Amino acid sequence: MTRPVVLIAEELSPATVEVLGPDVEVRSVDGTDRTALLAAVAEADALLVRSATQVDAEVYAAAPKLRVVARAGVGLDNVDVPGATTAGVMVINAPTSNIVSAAELAIALILASLRNLGRADSSVKAGRWERKQLTGVELLEKTVGVVGFGRIGQLVAERLRPFGVTLLAYDPYVNHARAAELGARVVELDELMREADVLTVHMPKTPETTGLIGAEEFALAKPNLHVVNAARGGLIDEEALYTALSTGQIAGAGLDVYSSEPPAKSETAAKLLELENITLTPHLGASTAEAQEKAGVAVAKSVRLALAGELVPDAVNVAGGAIDDLVRPGVALSDRLGQLFTALAGEAPEVLDIEVHGEIASRDVTALKLSALRGMFRSVVTEQVSYVNAPVLAEERGIAVNLVTDETTERFRNVITLRGTLRGGDVVAVSGTLSGVDQEHKLIDVFGHALDVPLSDHLLILRYSDGPGLIGKYGALLGEAGINIAGMQVSRVRRAQGAEALVVLDLDESVSREFAEELGAAIDARSIHAVDLVY
Repeated sequence: MTRPVVLIAEELSPATVEVLGPDVEVRSVDGTDRTALLAAVAEADALLVRSATQVDAEVYAAAPKLRVVARAGVGLDNVDVPGATTAGVMVINAPTSNIVSAAELAIALILASLRNLGRADSSVKAGRWERKQLTGVELLEKTVGVVGFGRIGQLVAERLRPFGVTLLAYDPYVNHARAAELGARVVELDELMREADVLTVHMPKTPETTGLIGAEEFALAKPNLHVVNAARGGLIDEEALYTALSTGQIAGAGLDVYSSEPPAKSETAAKLLELENITLTPHLGASTAEAQEKAGVAVAKSVRLALAGELVPDAVNVAGGAIDDLVRPGVALSDRLGQLFTALAGEAPEVLDIEVHGEIASRDVTALKLSALRGMFRSVVTEQVSYVNAPVLAEERGIAVNLVTDETTERFRNVITLRGTLRGGDVVAVSGTLSGVDQEHKLIDVFGHALDVPLSDHLLILRYSDGPGLIGKYGALLGEAGINIAGMQVSRVRRAQGAEALVVLDLDESVSREFAEELGAAIDARSIHAVDLVY
């Protein structure tokens, strides 16, 4: 019997090859040599890469036998996941391989910033002995704010407790009970900024979190604040950080990640290199021998499962088990509705009902539930979300998830609705359907407003008290910004306080959070959400 061919395109640990075992034929190729890669992948059943090999449509076209692509690491920037899905190829990564390394580096940067270790090292090597000038401060009895309280944020909190600190946590999706177990008090970001002596960021990077810590936040801070980012570049506004550090508005910082890497490539990030009160490292979060070994071993185990046809917990684009042909088109729709729900809700619901109405409700629609949860957590956690870990993420955050099916429906053949009850009692609901031969994704209800609009990649959703001239106002602002409106729909609902309009704009490009807020202020909008959806 012919053994499956596993092609390793970059250097991986010997333990990775050992885990693959004798039941596969292991071959090697230099993944950066495009010609060699395309020739070698033609016979491969599985392809293992790290970060240097680009896996795209050309690779899939050259690999008729390919069943799985495994990235020995956390990110998937070099792997075309939608292309893999189209080609029927499973994509795997190692989402938790570096979380301990990342958490430990954050601790190291905190201590380095408080004790001026970077400056001290340079000073001694330059022949100076500047003990007085490099006096630092203790971590004992300081207040540490953890922004983003997912797995890495929690690991940081666990490791900080023995230092005798007071812990604050900010995360709209945090489980309050879990935070309390770790000795952390959950607060809003403004309160955290006012009280913290040390701030460490552990959020995923999304349009909503980019620039999360900026000039307004630094204006609230104590002058002795030290800020650390070992998560994603751009979560801290680097221009605002430079100003805060250079003017003495805050005391120090430690960065491992930058909006542009290396930072010298960006005019804004490069200014940080001029400062003495900042410790900089070259994106070392996952750069430990242990993390690299864990990543290789984890994906090797997953590749074995995939080639054996078994459930793969770390698969990012395939749900476990067979999906009914009638249900399958709704998987991507559910994912996008989950993304939209998160953008509109802004926090974790206490209860989430995933409702499936219509003829597909008679089939096994578990995949729709898993896909909706995966979409909901895409921009909430730092790790890659899979169909297997999404329910675990919901459980960790205390979200009660219900799958509700009903074969009757009124306006459309099939309807998928996500309805969440938030902590304050508000209910957020979004509904979608598949339309036409091409099974186009349609958004048919938001906040109780009936719609029939494409669920496109870039949406701007506004709610405001209806009145004359308002469409012209925000239309003009978008035009002045050079942003084209590809389509729009207005829905009006009579409320006790008057007519409420909900507008969904289909845009050709995404808009920034700052611009959306400016636009919303111009029409006194009740809410405005700029939403970018991905497959």
